[in-house]
Amino acid sequence: MKAPRALAGVACLVLAAGAAAAQQPPPLDGPNRPVQDTLLDRLAGEWTMSGAVRGRPATYTLRGEWVLAHQFLKLDMRDVNEPLAYQAMVYIGYDNASERYVAHWLDAFGGRFSETLGFGQRAGSAIRFVFEYPDGPFHTTFTLDPQGAWSVEMQDRGPDGAWREFAHYALRRR
Repeated sequence: MKAPRALAGVACLVLAAGAAAAQQPPPLDGPNRPVQDTLLDRLAGEWTMSGAVRGRPATYTLRGEWVLAHQFLKLDMRDVNEPLAYQAMVYIGYDNASERYVAHWLDAFGGRFSETLGFGQRAGSAIRFVFEYPDGPFHTTFTLDPQGAWSVEMQDRGPDGAWREFAHYALRRR
């Protein structure tokens, strides 16, 4: 008599666990929840980035494409000069739980400067990322103007604590 009761108890637990699992909301992020962002969609494609870094002219090619089950927009940024003076891979995604963008900026300067995540907020047609690097905070803002052209503005904090331009770029479709 004890075995049927125990079996019934186990069956009830299994049914209750199944019902509880069925009531759980779907995960906020993951392979079945691709990033859907009409602003970032407009950054996908082939671009030429022209501007200046610390006042010195700089030109890069930029290729934006959705990767990793449409979780990240990968920006492949390469100097147009040979040998490359600079190269970066930037992965921009969205964290639904914290309602903010994330940016993994990996570049030729190595692990120390690539360990910091950037966190971003959207304001209209701009996304401003804040990176808290070991040597100080850094801002990178991607802005889409009404004509469909992108600009990128970068700022760091000087020794006096004031924000200053690090770099600026205008993007042109190739």
